[in-house]
Amino acid sequence: MQNIKKLEASIEYKKILLMIIYNVTVKINPEAHDEWLNWMKTVHMPDVMRTGRFKSNQIAKVLGQDETDGITYAIQYTCEDMKTLHQYTITEAPALQKDHTQRFQGKFVSYRTLLEIV
Repeated sequence: MQNIKKLEASIEYKKILLMIIYNVTVKINPEAHDEWLNWMKTVHMPDVMRTGRFKSNQIAKVLGQDETDGITYAIQYTCEDMKTLHQYTITEAPALQKDHTQRFQGKFVSYRTLLEIV
C-alpha cells in the first residue's frame, strides 16, 4: 500500500511538471489602469477560469519598467496540456479577447506566449 501511495504521488508530481502556462502580457495606459486591473481581477480572469480549461491563474506586475506610457502585467493561466489550451483558443478565447479589446480599445497592447513547466 505504501508503494502505491508513493507511485501516485510521483505521478501527480510529474503531472504538475508537465503543465503549460498560457501567458498574456498586457501594457495598459495609465489613465485606464485602475478600471482595467479591477475588471481583470473581478470579471475577465474569473470568466477565463469558468471555462474549466485552466487549473490556476495569477496576475503579476512587471517591475523595472518605465510606466509613463503604460503599466505592464503578466497574466498567467496554467493548464494540463496543449490539447486543452488548443480547445480554449478555438472555443472560448475569441469571445473573451473580443470583450477585452472592445472595453479597452486603443488603451493597451498585448502579446501571448506559451511556457512549459520543466
